[in-house]
Amino acid sequence: MNRALFLLISLPFLSFSQQLTENIFYDGNNREYIIYIPQTYSSSNPAPILFAFHGGSGYAVDFMNFEADFRPISDTAGFILVYPQALADPGDGGSTNWMHKEPTNHDDIFFIEALIDEISLSYSIDNSRVYACGYSLGGMFSYDLACRLNSSIAAISAVAGAAFIGAFDNCNLTHPTAVLSIPGTIDQTHPYNGNGWYFSVSEINNYWANYNNTDLTPLVYQLPDLSTADGSTVERFSWTNGDGCVVVEELKISNGDHDWPSQVNGWGNQDIDANSEIWNFVSKFNLNGMINCNTTSDNFLILNSKESNIIKTIDILGRSVDNYTDNKILFNILNNGKVEKKLVVN
Repeated sequence: MNRALFLLISLPFLSFSQQLTENIFYDGNNREYIIYIPQTYSSSNPAPILFAFHGGSGYAVDFMNFEADFRPISDTAGFILVYPQALADPGDGGSTNWMHKEPTNHDDIFFIEALIDEISLSYSIDNSRVYACGYSLGGMFSYDLACRLNSSIAAISAVAGAAFIGAFDNCNLTHPTAVLSIPGTIDQTHPYNGNGWYFSVSEINNYWANYNNTDLTPLVYQLPDLSTADGSTVERFSWTNGDGCVVVEELKISNGDHDWPSQVNGWGNQDIDANSEIWNFVSKFNLNGMINCNTTSDNFLILNSKESNIIKTIDILGRSVDNYTDNKILFNILNNGKVEKKLVVN
């Protein structure tokens, strides 16, 4: 009897992560989403949310497992992670798309708004720190969220995701909004220089830089070419000193294709990891702009600050590594939620 009572009392104090597949009935449809609750979650400490949107014809579970696996970062940074599932688009052969082809009255902006409310009923949420990211069509949808659900979305990132011409015509912008794009210059699906359907990357950057009143000329840094075998390199363009210290940033992948950069999936650029780059960027902002904004400081340095302590080191499969015995790419998980990539050569 005493032992059973001890176990009952002890269970609420166990620390572990949870991954759940949930459903919400919305607008006549049973909508599905995967939610990941980090092991550090506490109802007494409101947590940020990161929504991650799969590409066109994609599935949330595949996107989570094979491309955008933010779960190890979630466990250390303490944010709630959500992978929603798009519905089949009857105008596109039943493909699972966020933005259905015309004619349609389908609009997933309001689904995400309802989903934020639904999750807030079950978990303690920091509603000033709701973030969105996505790949391809999911990236396009992230731009749409920043434009039309701006009052709820603090910052976004689009990977290999363009924006339709006219996409920003009906924005309802209410606060300085940080935006990170990760495009490839040889992407033929969403062309880097645009076409008759899509804005160019420079036009997208200019729109958000102008809205946020950033410096006109970006800071440009060439990132280390850690993997010469991938045939691509990365430059960081940062438009700084925006309202609320907001930054607009592009990680331009020269000779990069329609890919999600990651050492886990094994294709595309291997010099950066989109998962860590996205969280390192968006986590610096809330609905007011950069957290702890100081207009007298160099906010580019703050954005890319490395001042923190290493919690643990993992390999590309998320396994903890104690001894560096061979040449490999590793990641340092830091106590502020950031992730550093390192190349160990013996």
